[in-house]
Amino acid sequence: MYVDNIYMIKIIAKKKWLKWLLIIIGSQLLLGICFYASIYFGFWGKLPNKEALSSLKQAEATQVLDKNGHLIGKYFIYDRQPVTFEDLPQHLIDALIATEDVRFYNHNGVDNTSLLRVFFKTILLGNKSSGGGSTITLQLAKNLYKRKKHPILSTVINKLKESFIARRIEDIYSKKEILTLYFNTVPFPDNTYGIESAAQKFFNKPTTRLTLSEAATLIGTLKANHSFNPRLFPERSQLRRDVVLQQMVKYGYCSADRANQTMSAPIILDYQHFNHDLGLAPYFREEVKKQLTHLLEKHKKPDGSAYDIYNDGLVVHTTLDRTMQMLAEEAMQEHMQVLQKDYEDSFGDTPPWKNNKELIKNALQNLDFYKKCIKLGLSVGQIEDSLAAKKEIEVFEWHGNRTKTMSSIDSLQHYLKFLNAGMIAIDPGTGAVQAYLGGIDYRYFKYDHVSQSERQVGSTFKPFVYTTAIENGMKPCSYFSTKPVTYTNLENWTPKNAVTKEDPFLNYTLEKALSTSVNTIAVKVLNETGIPKVVDQVKKLGITATLSEDPAMALGTDGIKVKELAGAYASYVNEGKPVTPYYINSIEDKNGNLIASFKPDTTNIESAYSTYTRQVLLEMMKSTINHGTASRIRTQYRLTNDIAGKTGTTQDNKDGWFIGITPKLITVTWVGNDNYNIGFKTTSLGQGANTALPIFAKLYQKMNLRKDFDPITKSLFETSDEQVIKDLQCKPEKRDNFFKRLFGKRKKKKKFKTGQ
Repeated sequence: MYVDNIYMIKIIAKKKWLKWLLIIIGSQLLLGICFYASIYFGFWGKLPNKEALSSLKQAEATQVLDKNGHLIGKYFIYDRQPVTFEDLPQHLIDALIATEDVRFYNHNGVDNTSLLRVFFKTILLGNKSSGGGSTITLQLAKNLYKRKKHPILSTVINKLKESFIARRIEDIYSKKEILTLYFNTVPFPDNTYGIESAAQKFFNKPTTRLTLSEAATLIGTLKANHSFNPRLFPERSQLRRDVVLQQMVKYGYCSADRANQTMSAPIILDYQHFNHDLGLAPYFREEVKKQLTHLLEKHKKPDGSAYDIYNDGLVVHTTLDRTMQMLAEEAMQEHMQVLQKDYEDSFGDTPPWKNNKELIKNALQNLDFYKKCIKLGLSVGQIEDSLAAKKEIEVFEWHGNRTKTMSSIDSLQHYLKFLNAGMIAIDPGTGAVQAYLGGIDYRYFKYDHVSQSERQVGSTFKPFVYTTAIENGMKPCSYFSTKPVTYTNLENWTPKNAVTKEDPFLNYTLEKALSTSVNTIAVKVLNETGIPKVVDQVKKLGITATLSEDPAMALGTDGIKVKELAGAYASYVNEGKPVTPYYINSIEDKNGNLIASFKPDTTNIESAYSTYTRQVLLEMMKSTINHGTASRIRTQYRLTNDIAGKTGTTQDNKDGWFIGITPKLITVTWVGNDNYNIGFKTTSLGQGANTALPIFAKLYQKMNLRKDFDPITKSLFETSDEQVIKDLQCKPEKRDNFFKRLFGKRKKKKKFKTGQ
């Protein structure tokens, strides 16, 4: 009896245990169903419905194209450009499927077979080589709807959400459409989204032209964007590319021979920087962005909303010539690093950026950081202590940037020494900007010396004085003495010549005076012509800068922007009509619909002066190249092109200028130190012929080697009228006669005419 009771107790106990087990299992199952349902019904975040999935809209980068349709830059938050399925090479699709989802065509978004394999082999047996269970559609869902962090079970919640989205995607889209969406949204290295952006960035070509090796390289990066970045880790990336090729062979997408042949060759990148600070023409792209933002304020979408240059996938067709820009940047870099060395060597052991304490102090006080600290009430000592703290800083160097241990004061002194440059090249007939250099390196020198800077223009102003004189009846063969004159009504101001010997008995024609840039004669011509007339003429040439309206104006003491000088000088080969440099030809939306076009209408622009005056000045500036201050164009650089031009150097050698005029291109170049207190040590080093002219000369040397620039480089000036040639046929210089030399030894004093 006792034994039977024990047996019954055991049975009851066992049944209770079984009952509790069933209760626990049922509870867990119910909890799981509730958890699953909570995700499905949006408790952890609303899932996109079929309507939302049917109208997917992804942010697209605005593309900036040169005049020939070549991509030169982008504006974006996410660097993405869309492609169609027809743009995808078959070997690119095959590489993706073989590597990421070999059963892509056999599942409905979630590959249950792969998931079971992962569960048993990877989780239970610890076999890490069994692969993952993610499909292309699951990855697409992840790309479209970024994962969110949740307090608990974040990974499980996100994966279940992605599986729901993946199945809905498969219900709406075909496999081809899914592949297209995937390739347009998948992230690649260097903050690049979509295959087209990746192809352009890493190989400088559209997706349609990707080779098998290039396609396999990009697909290989999907496993880990950073680790397999071919720019940063070429060897690791190549190994990963080979794995992709082997997968293609394994699943029958590529023959072994073709794969082996591809694997035997290295990866060859043609990397393009499309981010804000790097790449081709960064100053130009920044200026285009400013103008684009302004222009789009006047143009709205069909629904009345504003365009977004970072997200709407606009296409901006600019005036820039990508090849000319590349050659201009090469020319500038080649010259500036040599000039920088000569500049630093000229100061020896006592450069002003190290030894001039007052200069350094003023530069420090102009720092934004210094000004903010003063406003916060910090003492000068506290600010200087902060600026003296050492830290690791990457600094610009012409022969390669370096990381140094420096203080902010050290860094300031380092950058004070650098010369900078600005250059613009425009079509004189329209003002279309062909090349644009705002500075030597946008990463470290953000200030734009083409559109922002107003530096003294030196002798490049003189042609405007001579233009006014000729237009107002002065004869080209008028002679003026090179002798200095003291103007008694101007505090005994005595302009002197920088280079020309001051022979008191020597007289030059206007052509000789301009081509050799004689200061004394320029002031005398201004005096004869009248300041008001010159000011009025300069305004007609499109220059908006406020002029000083004093005699020193003839020597270029006023500041004028590089781009305004270019527009004014264009008049000498554009029927006397100045132009306004412009940057954008047209803007399209992402579907190719024209939003606006901006080619200027020049038909109603009036000539600023007569044809006679224009031809006389052009002949004078040809003489500057052939016999005058810019003769090294012929002698040193051996350029035989039809060229006219003008050099310019400002007081104390602070600015060097050169303006090159050819029938189809106007080029203005400036070189100087951003800190106006630091000039060149000597005139021979700092004159425009030595600082700015070589950039133009090197650019033309490079352009002469390319047939595609023949329409520019082989263009010829028009033949001047017979009357112009006749009026210029006189001896370029003459000496005073015996009696004038005998009685004209005393230094001449006179008054400067005013109010003319």
